[in-house]
Amino acid sequence: MAPKTCFFFLALVSFSAVLCLSPAFAKEDDEQEKGDPGLVMNYYKETCPQAEDIIKEQVKLLYKRHKNTAFSWLRNIFHDCAVQRCDASLLLDSTRRTLSEKETDRSFGLRNFRYIETIKEAVERECPGVVSCADILVLSARDGIVSLGGPYIPLKTGRRDGRRSRAEVVEQYLPDHNESISSVLDKFGAMGIDTPGVVALLGAHSVGRTHCVKLVHRLYPEVDPALNPDHIPHMLKKCPDSIPDPKAVQYVRNDRGTPMVLDNNYYRNILDNKGLLIVDHQLAHDKRTKPFVKKMAKSQDYFFREFSRAITILSENNPLTGTKGEIRKQCNVANKLRTNNDEP
Repeated sequence: MAPKTCFFFLALVSFSAVLCLSPAFAKEDDEQEKGDPGLVMNYYKETCPQAEDIIKEQVKLLYKRHKNTAFSWLRNIFHDCAVQRCDASLLLDSTRRTLSEKETDRSFGLRNFRYIETIKEAVERECPGVVSCADILVLSARDGIVSLGGPYIPLKTGRRDGRRSRAEVVEQYLPDHNESISSVLDKFGAMGIDTPGVVALLGAHSVGRTHCVKLVHRLYPEVDPALNPDHIPHMLKKCPDSIPDPKAVQYVRNDRGTPMVLDNNYYRNILDNKGLLIVDHQLAHDKRTKPFVKKMAKSQDYFFREFSRAITILSENNPLTGTKGEIRKQCNVANKLRTNNDEP
């Protein structure tokens, strides 16, 4: 792995992130400990055989009560795994000395972290101190995708939790939603996700909603002429102010047709100029991505195959394994005991 590998990641609604590995990270990656299997399928089959079933059942119960949780779980995997590694650093609370990733401006709209704690508590009752928050974050996203009508994606486990949040790098590594499509493709490509994979990942915009804060630049002071005229009245009704209150619940559904279903309707919408974000519009019109947009608009099976492949690559980004990191008792607080295996 090159010492400086950078990639970009966009999450649903407002999403994006870049990975930039320092030589310390690359060295740690290259020098995997003896006896460390890394990520494997069914990692907990001996130590906590019911772990994945418990997570799946909790996701089903929570989704039944609070359907918006599925959107949150999907965003979590994007925001956590894209900022240097999949280690649940996103879930850590701020301390007196450090600001948490989830409280930065670029994490605007992320919520429902308490439900990850609910899942963690259920797993802890069965197997105390065994299953990492990082694996719970990834598996809850996998099962949340299924709850939204998306594909079941077999994902490996064996991640361990990082001990610190990296708010200081979030602003640097999470590009704005106005990022150019060229930059998006370059940064995903550096991670190993090719063009059809990028197009599929952005299909996460099939579900959820976009806050008016992210849209007003396309409506005020003048309406973006690239928008479908039939879609503009609805957007203006939902976002009536040019300077919306970030704390107010003002948003537009990403897909008015099937807002709670992860499907390929997103691609038909953006081909019809109904994409909410600049990146949506660019995706549908750039010559490098448009052929894949059109193909996914026609075939949901193709969309699901590429989406599954891209999520798998993302979920395996630079994890802590073996004795690195820790297994947190609570997902929002790092354990107090520190060892020589702390991550850089």
